[in-house]
Amino acid sequence: MKNLMFTIAVLALMGCSTSEKKDEKTEDHTQHQHDAKKEEGAKKPLSPRTSAMAMIGSNHVHIDYGSPSKRGRMIFGGLVGYGTVWATGAHKATTISFDKDVKINETSISAGKYGLFTIPGESEWTVIISKDWDMHLADDYDQANDVVRVTVPAHKLDEVAESLTFEVVEMSDGKGQISIKWDQTAVSFGFENK
Repeated sequence: MKNLMFTIAVLALMGCSTSEKKDEKTEDHTQHQHDAKKEEGAKKPLSPRTSAMAMIGSNHVHIDYGSPSKRGRMIFGGLVGYGTVWATGAHKATTISFDKDVKINETSISAGKYGLFTIPGESEWTVIISKDWDMHLADDYDQANDVVRVTVPAHKLDEVAESLTFEVVEMSDGKGQISIKWDQTAVSFGFENK
């Protein structure tokens, strides 16, 4: 009789243990399925926030922007109109930061954070550095807050740049160049540390 009761007790414990393991496995499997569905449902943003930066001498230059893709669209003269102020990126306005004072086109610019706007044209662009940097697109752009405007030629690229791309490059000690490329168009402008 004792053996029978012992056997029943052992079987009952094994049953609980097996049942708990099944529940744990089911829970793990369900969580895995939920995570997989979550990953499938989480789409990558069409215009991810990214940055371009470089040390130009001892000056850290940092550009933060939303990088839209071409996705078969007509970009300049289409999605981005000619002769219109553009945030030079998607969503929030593009920002540019200098750790040290710089000079662009003979205009002195103090270290700090600025908005980087452009006015694209077919053969040339206007690049604008503005005191305003915290805005959606160019909705609140105000020319009165421009620090400097530079007119630069537009160049045709041999290959399509699928996504909007900025580059900051050191040209010589204390001098740098910022280039903007998208679709088949590229523009660039220079600056130097003060």
